[in-house]
Amino acid sequence: LRGRTAIVTGGSSGIGAATALELARCGARVILATRSARRGEAAASRIRRETGNNQVRFMHLDLASLRSVRAFASTFLRQEPQLHLLINNAGVSAGGITEDGFSLPFQVNHLGHFLLTQLLLERLRSCAPSRVVIVASSAHCAGRLRPESLGRPPSGLFSTFQDYCDSKLANVLHARELATRELGTHVTCYAVHPGFVNTSLFRHAPLWLKPLLLPLAWLLFLDASEGAQVVLDCATQDGLEPLSGRYLTACGPRLPWPAGRDDRLAR
Repeated sequence: LRGRTAIVTGGSSGIGAATALELARCGARVILATRSARRGEAAASRIRRETGNNQVRFMHLDLASLRSVRAFASTFLRQEPQLHLLINNAGVSAGGITEDGFSLPFQVNHLGHFLLTQLLLERLRSCAPSRVVIVASSAHCAGRLRPESLGRPPSGLFSTFQDYCDSKLANVLHARELATRELGTHVTCYAVHPGFVNTSLFRHAPLWLKPLLLPLAWLLFLDASEGAQVVLDCATQDGLEPLSGRYLTACGPRLPWPAGRDDRLAR
C-alpha cells in the first residue's frame, strides 16, 4: 500500500484502530478521522511507533455534526492530494438527537458517512482504482426505512435497537446504490459485517442494558483485530471489483436480507 492514502473514521479505537494499524503496517498513509483529539493523537502516535510508518495522522471529524463533516472534507481536500481508501467505520448504538435534528445513531452510522463519501467522491475517482468500505452489520435484517421519516428516532419499546438496525440497513443500501452509480469509474464499494466484536460501540446503550451486554461481549464476541480482518480484506484484496455493491462477511459474500436488496429504497 505504499503511495496510497486511506481515511479510517473512528480510527482511535476498536475495529477502526485495528484496521488503521494494519493499513499503516502495509505502508499506507493513514488519516485517523475521529471526534476526540486526545484519543486520535494518542492512537496515531501509537500506530506510528508500532509500525515505523510516520505517515499516520489525526484529523478531527464529528459525524454527529454535518458542519464538522463538511469542515473535515474541505481540510482534507486542501491538504491531501490523494485518496484511495475510505473506510466508513465509526458507529454508535444509541443516543439522542444531533444538532442537525436527526437521531444520533442514524446520523453517525449513515448520514454523516453518506455526506463524507459524497464530498470525497471526486477525489476517489481521480485516484482510482479506489474503494469505499462501509462497516454495516447483520442487524440490518431488522431495519425498516420509511423515506418520509428518515433520520427521525422510531417509537416503541425497542426504539433504540430499531434505530441502530435502521442505520445498518441504510449502510447496506448505500453500498448497493453507490456501486451502481460508480459503475465504470473504478470506484468500488463494499458493505461489511465484521462479526460481533467487543468494542466501545455500545457505550451509549441504556444503563439497564449494559449489565446484559458487557458479559456477553467479553465471553462471546470477537476482539477488534479479528473483526477488522474482513474490513481489511475488502480494502486490500485483489480481484474484488466484481463484488462491488455486495454485502460481505468473514465467510465471503452473502445475500443481504430482502430489505437490503430493495433497489428502489436504495435510490
